[in-house]
Amino acid sequence: MNKSVFIEHLKLALEQQLLNATAAANSARADATHEQSAAETQYDSLSIEYGYLAEGQSERVDALHRAQNEIVAQLQLQHSNTVGHNSLVELIDESNQSHWFYLAPCEGGLKVACKGQTVMVLTFAAPLGQQLRGCQVDDEFTFAFNGRQQSLCVAQIL
Repeated sequence: MNKSVFIEHLKLALEQQLLNATAAANSARADATHEQSAAETQYDSLSIEYGYLAEGQSERVDALHRAQNEIVAQLQLQHSNTVGHNSLVELIDESNQSHWFYLAPCEGGLKVACKGQTVMVLTFAAPLGQQLRGCQVDDEFTFAFNGRQQSLCVAQIL
């Protein structure tokens, strides 16, 4: 895995999330102000519901802007021997399968496809992120994954 290629894929994924959230916010805003959403009776709340949805979608857009700025501000290509923010980590499980993770300050759970591999963004608030903090290559640990304990080994830190 090439970290600079992954970073470009991460930027594109964040931009796509932002575009999707912006489109959803604009759609909800348009629905809230559409003439067919106007209340016909005192119990008709469709316009109000669309308004709440538009507000929530707008807050998501703002959060994505902040996340994008925060992640991009910390992007570096320098190599470290220990897992920290901006580390691209390969873990090998008991079945000798490879799993890739990127440690970021936010947007945990985002999956980024990069050259046939799926890289999951983790934060240090996540249980696996907590376990990985400070690990070095060849460190092994057990982790409860999919309801059972698995041994994992840090194969690479980029």
